[in-house]
Amino acid sequence: MGARQLHLNLFIHDTGHHEASWRLPSSDPHANLSLEAHQHLARVAEAAKFDSLFLADSPAMFGDPGRRPAGRIEPTVLLSALAVSTRRIGLIATASTSYNEPFNLARRLASVDHLSGGRAGWNIVTTAGDGAARNFGLEGQPLHKTRYERADEFVDVATKLWDSWADDAIVADKDAGVHAVRDRVRAISHSGTHFSVDGPLNLPRSPQGHPLLVQAGSSEDGKEFAARWAEAIFTAQPTLAETQTFYADIKRRVVAAGRNPDHVLVLPGIVPVLGETEAEARELEAELDRLIAPEYALAQLTQLLRVSSDRLSLDEELPAELPSEDSIEGAKSRYTLIVDWARRDRLTVRELIGKLGGGRGHRTVAGTPVQIADTIQHYFENGAADGFNIMPAVLPSGLDAFARSVVPILQERGLFRTEYSGVTLRDHYGLPRPGDRPDLGVEGVAS
Repeated sequence: MGARQLHLNLFIHDTGHHEASWRLPSSDPHANLSLEAHQHLARVAEAAKFDSLFLADSPAMFGDPGRRPAGRIEPTVLLSALAVSTRRIGLIATASTSYNEPFNLARRLASVDHLSGGRAGWNIVTTAGDGAARNFGLEGQPLHKTRYERADEFVDVATKLWDSWADDAIVADKDAGVHAVRDRVRAISHSGTHFSVDGPLNLPRSPQGHPLLVQAGSSEDGKEFAARWAEAIFTAQPTLAETQTFYADIKRRVVAAGRNPDHVLVLPGIVPVLGETEAEARELEAELDRLIAPEYALAQLTQLLRVSSDRLSLDEELPAELPSEDSIEGAKSRYTLIVDWARRDRLTVRELIGKLGGGRGHRTVAGTPVQIADTIQHYFENGAADGFNIMPAVLPSGLDAFARSVVPILQERGLFRTEYSGVTLRDHYGLPRPGDRPDLGVEGVAS
């Protein structure tokens, strides 16, 4: 067995992860709606031998449309287009368990896996916020615990549907006139608290068996869910110590759930701001921060903290009295991360807005290619990461620079592949393909 190697995922976010990136003279403010822009990013990441790319999504307006590009093409649709624009890179779409149904979503994701030759992944989210709930006829978001209970059953149903066709079901025997062996296409007959689904899926088992399962929540419910289901975890952690703590906690929970910790990869987010010199990188970071519109950023912060705007002063620290995490029904882990960060570093609201504008709580590193590579290596070799969710502050230039200057350093150090050794996303991540499910019955198969 060779030496352990990094896994790199590209997180695509229109013009870049810094909220003011769209205001730079070189940025295309319509990149969020451009297939060509996404194709360029996918091809650059694939040429650099990234494991995968990832598209975030929400069934509601994504942020404040006054602040930055807010439109989002539905990710499984976009990934279908990118599947024919690329050959090897994995393709991960975000989809909500709160505002989808298992049959339809399992079918869409399996379709992408078929069309891409086994490169699909699903970032499982439960979706916080009343805005999304009101788009689906609800007065407000379901309780945090209820959303995770639904998600648990949702993934159970989806995996059963993916397994409803055995690997050897299709024989395509022209002489006998038999296309599939009928008792190898099986009903799932699921009846639970949230879903009742007969099955089978109207699509044969996909190349990976199951699309790769990814998760990003870091609340207690989120970490327990990840321990049961996730195969890769995206996480926002601002310091090395916090990342190490999260990494150890997740691996412990995975073992307690009876799973192999080597089969659950932890990929913290990192926002690289690159320059030929550290001063040049700092100058770009400062230019981006100057372009943040405080009125929009302040409105976002008050919404996240669940406080009125008159309680926040730009040049003072956060107020002493804030809601507890237990009272938050939205993004619990992100709320706690931001409040703890602000209190620990004694940040003013203006300083906090600047840091959140760059990476929304993810680690931002401004520096030379060697400094960025050193940071990645240090985390990787010191119990903090199995790889990274790369979140360039500016796109496409930040990805171009990372692929051109940082990836070769990681390759020279023997930390990252120089060629793909497999075909599927599971191959890239070194994860096993799920086997057939002998526990599924044969009743209910359509004539």
